[in-house]
Amino acid sequence: MRQFIVDAFTEKIFGGNPAAVCVVEKFPPESLMQNIARENNLSETAFVVRDGEIFRLRWFTPSTEIDFCGHATLATAFVLMTQIDKSLSAVEFDTLSGRFFVTRKGDLFEMNFPAYVPKKIPVTAEMSAAVHAEVREAYLARDLLMVLDDAATVENLSPDMDALTKLDGLTQAVTAAGDEFDCVSRIFAPKIKITEDPVTGSTHCLIAPYWANKLGKPKLLARQASARGGILHCEVAGERVKISGNAALFSVAELNI
Repeated sequence: MRQFIVDAFTEKIFGGNPAAVCVVEKFPPESLMQNIARENNLSETAFVVRDGEIFRLRWFTPSTEIDFCGHATLATAFVLMTQIDKSLSAVEFDTLSGRFFVTRKGDLFEMNFPAYVPKKIPVTAEMSAAVHAEVREAYLARDLLMVLDDAATVENLSPDMDALTKLDGLTQAVTAAGDEFDCVSRIFAPKIKITEDPVTGSTHCLIAPYWANKLGKPKLLARQASARGGILHCEVAGERVKISGNAALFSVAELNI
C-alpha cells in the first residue's frame, strides 16, 4: 500500500497540518484502516479509491472514522493531482458528508464545502473556565466556536483539556479578529484524542461564516495559530465555503501490509 505524508495549509514542510494519504484500489477492512491511522498517529489518515470519474474518500483519526476533514481532503487532492495523475486540475470526492470538489488554482488547492450555520448559544462559566479566558460569544454547529477578546489571547491560550471534553461540539475552537489576518483561531479536539489540531479546514466552515458576517466581507485570510501554524484562504458564498491552501510533500512510503 502506497502512503504519502503531506503537510496541508503550508508552503513548506514542518508547517501546517500533516495528513497521511493512502491510495488504494479498494478500501481495506475498517479494522486495518483504523490500525494504520493509529500507527501513523496523525490527526487524520485518508484512504482514497478511484471510482470512474470520481474518488471515494474516507478519513480516520487514531481513534475513529470521521465524516468530514478539510486538511486531509486538501492533502489527498494534492497527492492525486501532483503525484498520481498530473493531468488532473480538479477532482470530485464522494464522502460520508456528500460530494466535494477540489480545484487546483496555481499553487493553491480550492475546496468547496457546505457551510456550517453558526447558531448563537449562551456563554457559560464552564466555557471561560475551560479556556482560561473570558469568552465573549459562543456558537455551535458540529463544533463549538468561542469568540475571545483579541489575537494575543488566542495565541497564548493554555486550555484545560479535561474541561474541554465536557463542553459541546466535536471540537472546541477559539477565535478573535486579527491584525495582519482577518481572524486567528486555535482548535482543540480532546474528545477524539487530538489535543490541538494544527490547521483545521472543516472547522473553518463555521469560523469563516461567522467572520464574514461580522466583518461584512466574503473573502477572508485566516491564520490558525497552533505551534505549526497555517494559512487558509476562505470565501463564503451563500451556503458554501471555499477554502484554499498550499500543500507540501514530506514523504512517500510503501506500507508493509
